[in-house]
Amino acid sequence: MIDVKNLVKRYGDLLALDHFNLHVNEGEIFGLLGPNGSGKTTAMNCILSLLKYDRGEISLFGRPMTPSNYESKRKIGVVMQNVAVFNELTVAENIDYFCGLYVTDKKRRKALTEEAMEFTTLTDYRKFLPKKLSGGLLRRLNIACGIAHKPELIFLDEPTVAVDPQSRNSILEGIRELNRQGATIVYTSHYMEEVEQLCTRIMIMDKGKEIATGTKEELTAMIRTGEKITVEVPALPDELCERISGIDGVLGVSYDNGQLLVGSRPSSHSLISILDLLRHENIGFGKVFSEPPTLNDVFLEITGKQLRD
Repeated sequence: MIDVKNLVKRYGDLLALDHFNLHVNEGEIFGLLGPNGSGKTTAMNCILSLLKYDRGEISLFGRPMTPSNYESKRKIGVVMQNVAVFNELTVAENIDYFCGLYVTDKKRRKALTEEAMEFTTLTDYRKFLPKKLSGGLLRRLNIACGIAHKPELIFLDEPTVAVDPQSRNSILEGIRELNRQGATIVYTSHYMEEVEQLCTRIMIMDKGKEIATGTKEELTAMIRTGEKITVEVPALPDELCERISGIDGVLGVSYDNGQLLVGSRPSSHSLISILDLLRHENIGFGKVFSEPPTLNDVFLEITGKQLRD
C-alpha cells in the first residue's frame, strides 16, 4: 500500500528526513511514533505529495506518487491534527463539501454524507455550525470530512488530542470499524495506550529515520527494561539490594520510599527468587506487582527521556 525508500528532505542545513524507509501493507493499522521534531509530519506530507523532497522513491497503491497522480489521491483520506472545517458551513454542508472534492455525482455524494454522519454519530447535529460543537464532536466532524468518500488509505494525525474519554473511545472504535471495512490506516499519536490497542505494526522514528519497526510484542522484546517487578518493603538493607541484583535474570534494582523496583528478563523466575530471599531473611513485604514492558517504556528507552522542543 505504501513503499518509501531512502527519502531525504532538507530544510536548509536541517536534515528532516535522513534516508527514511517505510513499508505499509494493505489492511494494516500502522502506528507511526516519534518525539516532537522527529520528522513524522514531514514524512506524511512528502508521502502525500504536499511537500517536495530532495531524493528517494515513494509509491502508493503500487504506483509512483506525484502531485499529479489524482487517481491515487482519490483513494486517500487525510485527517490532520488541527481541525480543518469551514465555520460558515453546517455539519452536513462541511461533509458534503469535502466529499465533493472526490465525488461529483450529487445523489451519490448525498448518500455518502448521510453515511458519514451516521458513522460518526453526528446525524442529530447536521444543522449545527462548528462553533456550536464540543471538542469531541468537532473532532468527529473532522474525521467525517476526511473519510466520507470511502478512501482505501487513511492518514490520521493525532485524531483524539484534547477530547474527553467518551469521545476518544468513540473515535477509536470508529477507526477499528474503518479498518474492518477494508481501509488501510496510518496512525500517529502521543497516547501510547491507543497505539498499543489499535496498531498491528508500529514504527518508532527519530531524527528523520526509522529506529525500530515491529509488532508491540517485537518492540517490547528489544529493550533491556524487561518485566517490571514492584514489591512494597518498609525497610530493606543495602546488602540485600546487592544480593537481589545478583539473582539470575535480574537486570536492575532500585529501592526508594518503601518500594523495591526490579527489572527482570521475561520468562525468568526472578520474582519467585526475590520473594524467597525476603522470606528467608525475615523481611516483611506488602503488595507485589509484576507487569511486562509497555510501548511507552520502549519509546523512552529508544528515543531518550530528554525534553524536545
